Amino acid sequence: MLDALTLDQILTFLAAADEGSFSAAGRRLKRSQSVVSQTLANLEAQLGVKLFDRSSRYPVLTREGQALVADARAITRQVGTLKGKARALGGGLEPELAVALDVMFPIQVFARAVRDFSIAFPETPLRVEVEALGGILLPVLEGRCSLAVAGFMPDVPPQLVKEHLLSIRMVTVVAPGHPLAAAPSPVARDEFARHVQLVLSDRSGLTKGKDFGVIGRNPWRLADLGAKRTFLIAGLGWGNMPLHLVQDDIAAGRLVLIRQEDWPDGVRAPMRAVHRADSPPGPAGRWLLDRLTATVEECIEHGAAERGTDPGPA
Repeated sequence: MLDALTLDQILTFLAAADEGSFSAAGRRLKRSQSVVSQTLANLEAQLGVKLFDRSSRYPVLTREGQALVADARAITRQVGTLKGKARALGGGLEPELAVALDVMFPIQVFARAVRDFSIAFPETPLRVEVEALGGILLPVLEGRCSLAVAGFMPDVPPQLVKEHLLSIRMVTVVAPGHPLAAAPSPVARDEFARHVQLVLSDRSGLTKGKDFGVIGRNPWRLADLGAKRTFLIAGLGWGNMPLHLVQDDIAAGRLVLIRQEDWPDGVRAPMRAVHRADSPPGPAGRWLLDRLTATVEECIEHGAAERGTDPGPA
């Protein structure tokens, strides 16, 4: 019977669809493969359709399963909205939500979540500070922001709690006229070191004395990612950039992808939600994080983001 459907079944269905296997879905949901398989079998029996073709090594969504994925996601979004409003009605709603955002985070992911936040919490002002490296964590440590969406930081202070959101692909780029553009591929580390490297600087001091992915003997340190992109296009050096921020420049010929010998296919840099352990998110903050996670899943489906946890140069 359809009225016996549960949210757990729907979440299991989405996990299996996203992960591409029942065992991977089990790891994501922290349950055994047999439980995932049985849950999906029960769901299929209740719906009266086959959601997965199990004839191959890995389960594949059937036509019916593909048609129902969007509806399943809509249900989880509605449940998230319901939970957020219920928390607000129950008290403890933050008078303001302040978020520190990594300049490298895919803005389309954040914008979608913020749009939905404004609908669910129309009376809660949202303030956003955009920073880089340790500058993202400093507002949280000082209490100016309750949350941070932070990129690659190998040494997160112990008083902060982090939650993985997604990974972004980092690539090395130069202008077409730069000497590295004509170098044999993949380019050796020593060759990169001979040229000016454009890197982001940390204005917070939290990473003082530490360089992430800096191999050039003459690095130019820029505090603004937009300035770094402009310098790259002008041919003033080489640098590592998030692919989603330079893919239009690559397509238009303003920048060229360079394969590094150390990581020829680029790397994936993790993005995490961070908050103080002694000051967990309130109803609005937790709702935004839940919605951000759901938005990440939607963007992964459309190729705008990736899973994975491997760290990379900042």
